[in-house]
Amino acid sequence: MMRTLSIDCGGSGIKGCTLGPDGGLLSERIRVKVTYPLSPRSFLGILDTIAEQSATFDRATVGLPGIVRHGQVVHTPHYPRLAGPRTKVDQDLAQAWAHWDLAGELRTRWGRDVMVLNDAEMQGAAVVSGVGLEVMLTLGTGLGCAIFDGGAIAPKLELSHATVRKGQIYDQWLGAEARRRLGVKKWSRRIHTMLAELRPVFWWDRVYLGGGEAKRVVGQLPHDVVRVPNIMGIVGGARAWELAGA
Repeated sequence: MMRTLSIDCGGSGIKGCTLGPDGGLLSERIRVKVTYPLSPRSFLGILDTIAEQSATFDRATVGLPGIVRHGQVVHTPHYPRLAGPRTKVDQDLAQAWAHWDLAGELRTRWGRDVMVLNDAEMQGAAVVSGVGLEVMLTLGTGLGCAIFDGGAIAPKLELSHATVRKGQIYDQWLGAEARRRLGVKKWSRRIHTMLAELRPVFWWDRVYLGGGEAKRVVGQLPHDVVRVPNIMGIVGGARAWELAGA
């Protein structure tokens, strides 16, 4: 039985547990609060804590916000910031994170095979049907996005950094801070507007709406939008290997 340590890295907390081959949880979910700024060394310490407190595993999957290519962190938006999301960036830490071979580091550290991908890609891996063009949108600290074509993960687009209104990017316009500032009803209208405006951009067959804030969206969702629970951000760590052909 292949056991996968699955770790979902968010802007406020990093969560993980060991999964069975079907994605079922084999251990308690462990959550560690993120303190800012977060250096790569401190980040590795958090991952080690989760690994040590989880059930025995044979391989690991880590979902990280930002751009990840071939297991390397190209850019992560939150962790190098001095006091949390949308605060000033520590440029030295930003350089330390950029082009960091996180997968290689963890393989050496843990002595097991490791897959590192974007956190929306990992959540999408848990729910996509494998038919047609499917888009995973995650609502949390910001907006996450992953695209699947016939079940295969397409090249990553950082939709969260696209300008949407009056110089604001999607992260600012739709993130948790906007929901707290605007209230649930007005914020939810923005979510519905986003879905309507992006439909003719993607021409998707299906959209999955996940992340910690998705449960707060009010109003009837369109027929091609499926809301999924945030736990799928961890559950996808097992199926991601299947979609990658491992």
